[in-house]
Amino acid sequence: MESKLDEIEARYSALEAKISSPEVAADGERLRELGKAFAELREIVLPYREYRSAMQQAAEARELAAAESDQGMAAFFREEAERADRRAVELRVRLEELLVPRDPNDEKDVVVEIRAGAGGQEAAIWAGDLFQMYERFAERHRFRTDVLSSSPSDVGGFKEVVLEVRGRGAYSRLKHESGVHRVQRVPVTESGGRIHTSTATVAVLPEAQEVEVEIRPEDLQIDVFRSSGPGGQSVNTTDSAVRITHLATGIVVACQEERSQLQNKEKAMRYLRARLLQRAQREAHEREAEARRSQVGTGERAEKIRTYNFPDNRVTDHRVDLTIHQLQDVLAGGIDPFVDALLADERARQLSESGSA
Repeated sequence: MESKLDEIEARYSALEAKISSPEVAADGERLRELGKAFAELREIVLPYREYRSAMQQAAEARELAAAESDQGMAAFFREEAERADRRAVELRVRLEELLVPRDPNDEKDVVVEIRAGAGGQEAAIWAGDLFQMYERFAERHRFRTDVLSSSPSDVGGFKEVVLEVRGRGAYSRLKHESGVHRVQRVPVTESGGRIHTSTATVAVLPEAQEVEVEIRPEDLQIDVFRSSGPGGQSVNTTDSAVRITHLATGIVVACQEERSQLQNKEKAMRYLRARLLQRAQREAHEREAEARRSQVGTGERAEKIRTYNFPDNRVTDHRVDLTIHQLQDVLAGGIDPFVDALLADERARQLSESGSA
């Protein structure tokens, strides 16, 4: 990263010299053009210079601490070194963010699909636990949530549930949750006390605006039906539930969460737009080289990404090899350590790819 930043600083210094020249100063259009480029580089160069200064201050403070015979002064210099190190880390993260291309979906709302996987009834209960985890995570970040669609299980939890999460940066915080979430615990349905392994799949879709996805009315088949609860019993006496089939792609979405047919149709359309945007982005990514393919918008679920082990009070994310022994806090929405580690890993990979390009 430092070599790339050194190149940017060299371009910045060269531009600074050009802008100061009489020839450029006399050419208004040329001055505006160079001034814009100069301002863009300045946003990276200034924090880079501050980062180098912080690194130098930390090194000097450590040297002074090592050479100091007075324990009080040595402790003071060590504290100064730690303070400078923390600042350097903050600046490095900021520089990484400035250097990598920003995901255009990062600020969007998201649709989170959670489906029971292997494990029968316990898998449905586990899908319900994940649903609550993401709801609590959203609460911690003051995101708003809304259930777009659900298929409750007879024993609790869900066969499938679709959650909408709205708030600035929701997609950036949740995009790496796509994949298979595995749980190891003694199910409530297990009388012998044996540990079972169950799974649920999660797919995270950026929510699409109407202008991003064109949906022609003639491509839609809209059916209405009565809402039903666990076991198929009717929970509504009117045909308020809505099922929409996108004929061109075969994608089917349904919503029965609201009593109003109009509200269910609006929710189903939001879900459909997100599914269509996901499909378009997946097709675009599949046309790219494998080395450049990212997880954004693919909804790939074949890979086990995280294990939640109840007997050991342990949660492990296998992609970044991070383990946290605070399982209940994680299930209460405390997934930020994993989110931050995955975002840092994403930035590191993007920086590596841009450096080798």
